[in-house]
Amino acid sequence: MKLKKIAALIALAGLSGSAFATNGYFPHGYGMKAKGMGGVGIAYGQDAMAAAINPANMVLVGNRWDAGVDYFRPQRESSINGNICGPGCSLDGKYDGNSSENYFVPEFGYNKMIASNMSLGVSVYGNGGMATDYDRNPYAAFTGGPGTVGNAGVDLAQLMIAPTWSYKLNENHAIGVSLKIAYQRFEAFGLQAFAGMSSDFTKLTNNGHDSSWGWGIGLGWTGQITPTVKLGATYQSKTKMQELDDYKGLFAEKGGFDIPENYGIGMSWQASPQLVIAADVTQINFSKINSVGNPLRFPPGPGLMLGNNNGSGFGWDDMTVYKIGVAYDLNKEWTVRAGYNHGDQPIPSSQTFFNILAPATVEDHLTLGATWRLASGGEVTFAYMHAFEETVKGSGSIPNTPFGLGGGNANLKMYEDSFGVSYGVKF
Repeated sequence: MKLKKIAALIALAGLSGSAFATNGYFPHGYGMKAKGMGGVGIAYGQDAMAAAINPANMVLVGNRWDAGVDYFRPQRESSINGNICGPGCSLDGKYDGNSSENYFVPEFGYNKMIASNMSLGVSVYGNGGMATDYDRNPYAAFTGGPGTVGNAGVDLAQLMIAPTWSYKLNENHAIGVSLKIAYQRFEAFGLQAFAGMSSDFTKLTNNGHDSSWGWGIGLGWTGQITPTVKLGATYQSKTKMQELDDYKGLFAEKGGFDIPENYGIGMSWQASPQLVIAADVTQINFSKINSVGNPLRFPPGPGLMLGNNNGSGFGWDDMTVYKIGVAYDLNKEWTVRAGYNHGDQPIPSSQTFFNILAPATVEDHLTLGATWRLASGGEVTFAYMHAFEETVKGSGSIPNTPFGLGGGNANLKMYEDSFGVSYGVKF
């Protein structure tokens, strides 16, 4: 019981004001060193956050701890055109979702060698998140006119605690396994317009924050294939979460919101004593989570209402993410990094209306980073990320229904910036 209370306190601290959608609602990377290199790390572990990407790399990292925080600033905007919600009524216009726009995401990792070929560690990190807050509710007119339902938005944050065992099979190969203990917190507000589509409208919206726990398994391998080339592979199982009971009229499976499985392969090349080039390809299976992957149906048929086992959702597609990064040692004190990250955004043009709440449209990320090694033995790492503006235009995404949606298109726009700093010590 004491351990669970400690874990809950860690989770609450880690989720305080956090929102970090870059690859769908996953971050572009884990750990400041990886974040400065486009998020790569499957075949290139650099710190005690390595378990978040590939648990096999922890035994290669050795004895160390790392702690940091990322300042994250997303800019979200939606627009509606071609809408007629009733006589003399239209929702056409732009909607600013940035009433809340400044977030801080902490991270912590610790790793200890318990034998020359074995380590135990733990990595604590934000696994994903999404937040919007519209002062002008895009759905207000559907329930009686603008201003009748206050703000609209969502607040989702997920934190992972990953105890990790890692083992060197021989001089060239290592494996690792992590128990992924997940905590998530969620709130939705201003969604009264969808009450007629919900299996339980009392558990649809405006119920404050609800939270749940769950767990999954992470597996990894790293192999030194040539003196200069490493390969790696990693697999993260679906994390089965407890239902969010206060939102069982919103999410499919009576409040189910599991974390999707994801997996990937990577390589790193020691091109020179000073230069490392690394690349990863990862797959995130959003579509296999009903509350995320099922489309929003108009009108919902039997068993397809919000909250039903196979109920409506956000209609997200699976996502393949490509990452490449470089690290260069300028001298004994400084290493500089740069990277690029690309993934086709997961929202189909037909599903933009509900995704006004979650406009995860960004695709291309440019990153920079650096590590400063101090005379005391510690090191300070910096990472910057810019996700370029991306717009998804709706294609008949607002149906013309008998209960007054009025047709038209919902268009989504987002760009993001983040800046992080961490401190690490080898021991």
